[in-house]
Amino acid sequence: MRATDIQFAGSIPELYDRYMVPLLFRPYAELVAERAAAFQPKRILETAAGTGVVTEALHHALPASEIVATDLNPPMLEEAARRVGGDNVRFQAADALDLPFAEASFDLVVCQFGVMFFPDKVRGNAEAFRVLETGGRYLLVVWDSVDRNLATKVAGRAVADLFPDDPTAFYNRIPFRYFDTDEIRDDLRSAGFADITVNTVELRSRSPSVREVAIALTQATPMRNEIEQHGPHALAKATDAAEIALRQFEGPDGFDAPMSAHVVTATK
Repeated sequence: MRATDIQFAGSIPELYDRYMVPLLFRPYAELVAERAAAFQPKRILETAAGTGVVTEALHHALPASEIVATDLNPPMLEEAARRVGGDNVRFQAADALDLPFAEASFDLVVCQFGVMFFPDKVRGNAEAFRVLETGGRYLLVVWDSVDRNLATKVAGRAVADLFPDDPTAFYNRIPFRYFDTDEIRDDLRSAGFADITVNTVELRSRSPSVREVAIALTQATPMRNEIEQHGPHALAKATDAAEIALRQFEGPDGFDAPMSAHVVTATK
């Protein structure tokens, strides 16, 4: 993992919230909130909360539950705090691999599209296990293979083709590399979990504008940091190239492409 892979700073958090969240993250956030509501938790910890789309969905589904939403990047949490508020919702900068909470503090831990960024996934899972009470659940969402997430695959390929001597490989290197369900199960078992359920869920990436999708996938993630290293005009060129490649998914109702992720529930 490169240092730039976790740098959600500058204009990235605002662009991420405006473009990436509705395109990729809100559909799964709604699914997570639905599943969480079935558990009726009283205290929820969210790790890698980002700009708060899952936090918001959880708060709407479980308005009486206490939610502590954490992330390693304070700028992302600042966006999250603008999205959702309430007496029982709290945001706190924290490392998912070293959580500042006592054992058995929560009955649900949620992590949507965060574990792929953990430099030590077993340790991150073990921290979730530690802060859960007995019978508590760890609900996490992990991207399936990039081959089943076509918008990202196509945009990533278009950008990489611009820089053949130094391809931008952020998507293959981080978000879509941790897709093997046996590996996910093994890492959870190594962290202490024994009761594990994995469901692979295909949803749709939709947007009214292909241009907005291109902006999302080139400018609203840490891949932007890699692109900008290729010169002052590289980001504009990358966005244009992604837009051209993504037009294959454009229809009368806008952009529409398949996406797939693993929804995992592990019980302590």
